[in-house]
Amino acid sequence: MASGQTRWRDRDGGRILGIPFARTAAAGKPMKLPLLVVTTVLGLASLDGARADDIGRVKVSKGQVAIERGGAALPAPVGTRLQSADVVTTGSDGSVGITMNDDSLLSAGSNSRLALDRFVHDPATNQGRFNVSLNRGTLAVISGRIAKQSPDAMTVRTPAAILGVRGTEFAVRVGD
Repeated sequence: MASGQTRWRDRDGGRILGIPFARTAAAGKPMKLPLLVVTTVLGLASLDGARADDIGRVKVSKGQVAIERGGAALPAPVGTRLQSADVVTTGSDGSVGITMNDDSLLSAGSNSRLALDRFVHDPATNQGRFNVSLNRGTLAVISGRIAKQSPDAMTVRTPAAILGVRGTEFAVRVGD
């Protein structure tokens, strides 16, 4: 068998594997495999690739965990990408671990409601702003590059107080 050839062929006689791959399209023009491969790869990359408005992702999801986005409640399994204005909720058996794009770590316990109010991060300078609101439940935080770069750049709002994060670790609980 010559180099670049394969014995695998589709129903119409075109090679399935091998270079070059050409087969006659309906209009009588050849259809090239590289175009098909590039289109497929780009399509798959867009499904899994990070979007510009992604601010973090769910790293741990146990029990009932959901994301409220645009008026809809979405399940939040591991890998779910988060966006500004998302609200993360956990049920009585739920807990969630989140890693933000600046490497901040957030962990919310059962019966929690955490709003990701604002997240802006410049990875080149680590400048930005990170604001969250904990309406109920528990939250443990290990701050990331934003708070370490600018001590006043991260806040956690609760119904009773606004916490300024100064590049540290802390936990907060909001009663029912």
